[in-house]
Amino acid sequence: MAVTVDRTAPAPTLDVVIPVYNEETDLERCVRRLQEHLATSTPYSFRITIADNASTDATLAVARRLAETIDTVRTVHLDQKGRGRALNAVWRESDAEVVCYMDVDLSTDLNALMPLVAPLLSGHSDIAIGSRLSRSARVVRGTKREFISRSYNLILRTAMHAKFSDAQCGFKAIRTDVARRLLPLVEDTGWFFDTEMLVLAERVGLRIAEIPVDWVDDPNSKVDIVKTATADLKGCWRVARALGSGDLPIAELRQSIGRDPLEGPDVTGVPRGMVGHLVRFAIIGVASTVAFALLFLALHPLVGAQVANFLALLVTAVLNTWANRAFTFGVRGSEGAAKHQIQGVAIFLFGWAISAVALYVLHTGYPHADKHIDVVVLVVANLVATIVRFVSLRWVFRRHLAAETVTTETTTETSR
Repeated sequence: MAVTVDRTAPAPTLDVVIPVYNEETDLERCVRRLQEHLATSTPYSFRITIADNASTDATLAVARRLAETIDTVRTVHLDQKGRGRALNAVWRESDAEVVCYMDVDLSTDLNALMPLVAPLLSGHSDIAIGSRLSRSARVVRGTKREFISRSYNLILRTAMHAKFSDAQCGFKAIRTDVARRLLPLVEDTGWFFDTEMLVLAERVGLRIAEIPVDWVDDPNSKVDIVKTATADLKGCWRVARALGSGDLPIAELRQSIGRDPLEGPDVTGVPRGMVGHLVRFAIIGVASTVAFALLFLALHPLVGAQVANFLALLVTAVLNTWANRAFTFGVRGSEGAAKHQIQGVAIFLFGWAISAVALYVLHTGYPHADKHIDVVVLVVANLVATIVRFVSLRWVFRRHLAAETVTTETTTETSR
């Protein structure tokens, strides 16, 4: 759907979008309250856009009446339902410098609006979000919604590596030039729109400002929590799969609209990215060591120490290679995956040889050592093998690391 914007009128600095579906009762009260706040508290030119997405009641009629009586209000109608669809269409076509949105119930205190848009207008940030989960936020809502919200954001942090604290607060803003480049990649047309936009923004390298808000839950909210949560989890799976397969042009967008990494003093003898690689490798290594120990203890009574060691190492080596490929070295897509796993198995065989020799020496000197002593010796041997593994994996993924360095240096030179 094409959004009609009057190009003859002066473009406003701020375009506040209210997406609505069957809100004939609350719409006028909301818009008039918002209009009064903007007129008295905003130093920028503004416009309120009511984005009606296929309402079946009198919402559209109310919206058009408001647009006729208030100069700073306009109405956009979409024939298809979907909050995300409405925001995507209106934001991309807006002629304002910054676009934002808030829910029609105005659950968020409007005094947070200026802090929300200020980082964008100053150029400090690219996207700004209201956060109900910040420590200084003040929130009134039921235990059920609080639990679901925090659980959902925990999932995003663990599964999607998200750094933002509150994906679903209905209070967000984005620079319009950024929206035109980023939003064509956002597929969701419903409530997952916010999360998908923020996850992609982080991967692209955009700066997201978080503003603590005062927020009071609307007891009459029409949101189906269970249905929305289910759709969000499906969306997480879809986006994670797209990121993992390399289907999204993240690298291209990162070069065009992402922010360059800060250039600090070089650490003599430490290659670019080494510190980050070490931290992520260590986290994965701890998880692999725990998994190895549990597998070894489970298999030891069945097949003996040496076979149990071999099988536990093999299983954890495959998983370890996959995890380091994706998270430590950031290699996405299926290209080269089989080759990387074969090379990972070769590294595993070397590590297994170290641990096998350690077991042999232990059992030769102490033939009656129990399985718990075996575990201690194997963990120490595996620590030695881990150092070798890290150096070897950097060699396996050397082409990706070289390309990453060239890209960073090229982007830095271009920006100078």
